[in-house]
Amino acid sequence: MRVQADLQAKLSPLLAETFPGFIELDAMERLSGGASQETYRLTLRTRKGPLLLALRRAAGGLPAEISAEHPGLAVEAELMLAAARAGVPEPEIFRVLSPEEGLGPGFLMQWLDGITLGSKIVKSPELDAVRPRLAAQCGEVLGRIHGIDLAATALREKLVEIGPEACVNQTWARYKALQTPQPMIDYTARWLLANLPQTYQPALVHGDFRNGNIMVDGRRGVVAVLDWELAHVGDPHRDIGWMLTHSWRFGRAELPVGGFGQLASFLEGYARTSGREVDPQAVKFWQVFGSFWWSVGCLGMAEQYRTGPDQSVERPAVGRRSSECQMDCVNLLIPGSVALVSPTSPVDASMMPHRDELLASVIDFLQEEVVPATEGRTQFLARVARNSLDIVSRELALGTAAGHAEFSRLACLLAVSADEADLQALRWRLVNELRGGHWTLDAPELMEHLRATVVNQLNIDQPRYPALRAALAPPARALSNLADDSH
Repeated sequence: MRVQADLQAKLSPLLAETFPGFIELDAMERLSGGASQETYRLTLRTRKGPLLLALRRAAGGLPAEISAEHPGLAVEAELMLAAARAGVPEPEIFRVLSPEEGLGPGFLMQWLDGITLGSKIVKSPELDAVRPRLAAQCGEVLGRIHGIDLAATALREKLVEIGPEACVNQTWARYKALQTPQPMIDYTARWLLANLPQTYQPALVHGDFRNGNIMVDGRRGVVAVLDWELAHVGDPHRDIGWMLTHSWRFGRAELPVGGFGQLASFLEGYARTSGREVDPQAVKFWQVFGSFWWSVGCLGMAEQYRTGPDQSVERPAVGRRSSECQMDCVNLLIPGSVALVSPTSPVDASMMPHRDELLASVIDFLQEEVVPATEGRTQFLARVARNSLDIVSRELALGTAAGHAEFSRLACLLAVSADEADLQALRWRLVNELRGGHWTLDAPELMEHLRATVVNQLNIDQPRYPALRAALAPPARALSNLADDSH
């Protein structure tokens, strides 16, 4: 509360300078979601009546490192202005924050009414009438983004071009810096480097165009494209593949475009405004890359929780979503038979209460009392906290068995004695061998181990994730072309 009060005090003089007739900042609410940036709804009292604004700023108000994939919030505002001129639905930008104002990087923009939560977009009854046309709309909007003239808008001078190989290597390097052995991530990196798109026409790439970063209402459909923080110049297929990535289907795996539409409609809309041909193999590459990139991004959220500055309960919870993305990579690249371990961590029933009862009591309290009694971001975080405790509960029940099974497979795979190393050491050995090229990607015993490891980790982290059901429902198969993406 002290942080928000300080932010509110610094905002008031800036608002008075920006909006004639400003009287007072009546309310300021941080919105749910947005783990990498902060978004607030501001309610202003003015002489002409109430005025709603949105404030977007860097997490904790601290400047992030400006890089090829993170051009900064000032450039993000410029991108939104250029997109609006190209016919992309965008909120009006009123002011870009400057360093001397003490608020950190960010900007003030028009408040628009609509739904941004991906889970609501795929199922909210108020969107039933527009949902059938959302895929085509998204394709049209994306085509307009890719058609923005980078030279005429001067964006070419402010954005770096990032090719497919650089994207893979940069993401792989970020993962390596986290010092956590996740063999499926290394396997996927090697697959991506072996299957790079050979040619592409450079374009403005949004970088995060997906369900959850569009605003939708029940009358017009798409009313805004949000979160331009990853924009760059690159292969436009990256945006198409990202829109198809399983993480952004919000439980509707059968609808490949954001969990709300079919691929044919999306590509028809894209063709109307882009004039570009779509290469199915390039889209597959970028869809795999999307899960690879987000698997590393999730781990990065856990690292940010450890190091600050925004240590919300959301960040470590997102960290555990890495296994979801790794499971998507398994299903796309090395599908096959898998099996789940059984619980082997019995509860000491003599304890009064035992650990499961303690966990269950807190989970029930959050679900039955805190969630109904709260709203907005507090309610959202209460749900996140409940889910985190669910993960702990499943890990207590299944973690030991999963670890023992993984250790046994690794000892056999690496031909070491069971008493020569511990699990972490064997994980690192496999990771280093993958990085060193010692394994061919089609080695059956390697693929079997990766499948079993990822599926059992996901069963702990999020057993309701659709990719787990797909993996456990034979026959599983690889993605052979775009139309086949139905699992």
